[in-house]
Formats: sequence, structure tokens, C-alpha cells
Amino acid sequence: MPTPLSLPRTLPNWLKQLDGQLLPISIDSQQRVRRGLADNNSSMGEIAELIQDCPALALSVLRAANKRGAGFKEPAESLEGAISRLGLKRTEELLNLQPALPESEIPKALRQIQLISLHASQQASGLFSARLARLWQEVHCASLLFLAPIWTLLAVHPELFDIWEQRVLLKGEPAARVEQELLGIPLLRLCLALSEQWQLPEWISQGYRLLVNDRRLLVKALHIARNNQHPLQQQQCLDADSHLRRWLTHPGNSILLANGLAISAHHAWNGQHSLRWQRLTGLFMQLPLDVLQQALHQHAVSSARLHPHAGLWHPAEALLWPWEARHLQAASEPSKLPVVSAWRQQCAQLLAQPSPFSNVLQLTACANQALQACGMQRVLILLADRHHTRLQAQQQTGLAQTAARLSLDPQHSQVLRRLLGAPTQLRLTPANIAQFSALLPGTLKTLFPGEHLLLRSLASNNRVVMLILADQNGRALNDAGVQAFGKTVQCIERALVSFANRGR
Repeated sequence: MPTPLSLPRTLPNWLKQLDGQLLPISIDSQQRVRRGLADNNSSMGEIAELIQDCPALALSVLRAANKRGAGFKEPAESLEGAISRLGLKRTEELLNLQPALPESEIPKALRQIQLISLHASQQASGLFSARLARLWQEVHCASLLFLAPIWTLLAVHPELFDIWEQRVLLKGEPAARVEQELLGIPLLRLCLALSEQWQLPEWISQGYRLLVNDRRLLVKALHIARNNQHPLQQQQCLDADSHLRRWLTHPGNSILLANGLAISAHHAWNGQHSLRWQRLTGLFMQLPLDVLQQALHQHAVSSARLHPHAGLWHPAEALLWPWEARHLQAASEPSKLPVVSAWRQQCAQLLAQPSPFSNVLQLTACANQALQACGMQRVLILLADRHHTRLQAQQQTGLAQTAARLSLDPQHSQVLRRLLGAPTQLRLTPANIAQFSALLPGTLKTLFPGEHLLLRSLASNNRVVMLILADQNGRALNDAGVQAFGKTVQCIERALVSFANRGR
């Protein structure tokens, strides 16, 4: 798979691109934190908890508190300590500097990786807060921010998350090879460099140093952890290796364990990676595997209740499914990169001057092919009459044959009237499907079953003349797919204008 040309290829260039990146936060989160800061009755701990639920702001606050040259000998290791160091006024200034967007406009990949971090933080609190009671604030903060370097990466390049899921989790390609191909450097080296540059809590950097420079300790511990049915033999092995025993009992390992558990559970609770992290955590806590697994499932459910996010995946959902079921599905062939050349060819034809099309049928056929090449698997192109009293199907792909004869009266649908009023795009997701579904004609809902759909109206000479509906067989649309759809529609709209003005 070719590497996108916009991605850096060296560690210095990656650091230059990502170091100053401000992460967006949702408007709702911003308002909750602002109310907390304005409330004179809010304690420092309560404000820290509010910021903890807004990962991007938590990162910003801790980075500001630990900025080099700030005059403090020791970096802040918890959010409460960081807020105390900065003061409430400076904390509010950081809140105002953070870009605030509607949650739906924040890249889905960024929201998904932050949900994994929130899950990791919940696992760390549930598993280790009693054992490490004096350090619970540090554990909670560091477990949340462990993946912060990846948040920044996905804020700039959200398409990388889907590629990683498909190639590493589904296809089982070696992560190191995929990272080298996409980034030019190992991902863990980038994470370590950013964590050190940002002066994140030392336990975070320690975890990355272990994964980058000293995997032998981890491998030895994993080998002992496999023998989880014989705790006495495990203890004897640890007693025979005092260096390994001292490392294993270090409290900072709780951060790496919590994130390893959360990341691996994102794919499957019973996958090999999950079992490895579960066994290692059981060794760290000296718990039988079945007892640990029960605790993990309970903490995952608590996490899903505390951090509900429509349209994102939380592993707690899989606990209701058959044990071998998987939420990740392989991407279909039409959405892969080999069709980029075909997409470019169709778009070039749409953009040609003067218009190469003799009639509307030729133009819409080319538009249909371009939409397929950009990854859409079900497509319906409707033409509007002059007075917007009728929508007539002109092209269709992947739908029942009845779609070719479809004719709709838009006056019976508030959504269709809105789309015909001005060029507009509507993206249906699980978060808004209930709001719009009742306003769509039943025929369209039958043709496009599912909760993910793009609807776009196109204009020529200031009048809407075409409506496009497209999806990927009802599957969730990633940010790259939506962007490709948008670029394709722009080409179609320019083709419409060119076609309408031909011969003038």
C-alpha cells in the first residue's frame, strides 16, 4: 500500500509536525469544564475529574505545567498537581485555546483512540487503585495519557487508524512492517520521543522505553505468565531472577498493563494479544486468570457507562455477543487504493473542458462510475425536475432493480425538501439516524438499510438539479471515505455546470 505523500518519513520531521498540534475538544466538554472552573464550590479534585473526561484538554494542561523552563525541578505527575501548579486562570486560558467543535466534526479515529484511553484509565483505576492507593492519581493520569502521542498523530492523519485496523488486526501483518511503510519509523519510537519532549509522566516514558529498548524483560515475564495455572512455579521462577522480580513489581508497570489490556480488547477479548496481557496482569497482581478476567469485564462495563459515545466501538459491547464474534470486518475491494487510478480517470472526464458529454445519461453514468471508484458500493443518482415536484432515478449501483424505476415526490419528505432548497450534504450515523429516519421516504430506507448513509444535493446555475445517495453497504464510513466522496461530488457538480453551459 503506497504511503500518502503528505506524511513525514523521519523522526525529526514527525516531531516538527506533531509537537505543536492542538487537539480539538467537543463543545459539550468545553462547557462542562468551563462551568466547573466558574463554580467557586468546585474542589481541585473535582475540576481534575472534569478535565480527566476531556483527554485532549488533560494533555494540554499537563504539557503546560511541565513545559521546559517553567522553573519546577520535578514534573507534575497528576492532573490535580498540574492544575495546582498552573492555577485556575491559566487552566481556563488553556481551555479557551483548545479548538471546540461539535463532536460529530472531530475525526472519528481521534475520538476512538481517546475512548480506548478512557477505557485504559478505567481499567487502571479499577484494578490498581486499591493496591496503589497512595499513587492512584498518578496511575489514573498516566494511564489516560499513555496513548497521547497517537492522539496527535490521528488528529493530523485520521486515515491511519483504519489502515492499522485492517492490516494489523484483521490481516495479521507485522505491526513493525506496516509502521515502517506508513510512517518511515517505528511508531513506538515516535511515541517515546513525543512523551519525552512533552515531559509526560515518567511512567509513560518508562513504558515506551521498555517496548523500544528492552523487550527481553517483557518476553521473560510473558513466558512465566503463561504458566498461570501453577502460581507456585511462577513464584519460584521470579525468585530465581531478582532483576525480573524487581521490574515486575514496579508500580509504573500498571500504566503499560492497563493500556495493553484496553488496546487488545478493542479487537477481541479472547484474542492472543488479549490473553498475553491478561496473563501478565494476573502475574503482576498475583491473581488467577478467571478472577482477573471477571474484573476486566466489570471495569469495561463501568467504562462504557461512564463514557458513552455513539458511533464508536467499546469492547464492553462484545461481552453481549457470541464469544468468537468480531466487530471488525475486512474492507471490501472497491474501497482499496488500486482503484485510485480509475477514480482519477473518471474525475478527469468529469472536469474536461468543454464538456465531453452529449446528454445527461452519459454524464450521470460517468458520475456513477466515479462514485464507485471512490469506494461507494451502493449509489443512487436522482434528477430533479424544474419545479422540484419530482425526483427521478437516473443511475443506480448495488441496489434492487426497482431502484432504476424509482420516482419520488419530495414534498412528502422534510429531508428531501431541505436538500432541494440548496446544495447540502447530510451524513447519517447512529448518532443522528433516529432524528432523520422518520423524515425520509420509506422507499429510500428500504433501498439503503443501515445507519450510515451520505445524501448530497448538487446545483447547476443556482438551482439544485441532482440528488446523490451513497454508502458502503451500510458499514461505518471512515473520514477518508467521506473526504473521497466529497471530492468526487465536487467534480460532478463542476461537470453539471460545464454541461449546462455548453455551446454558450
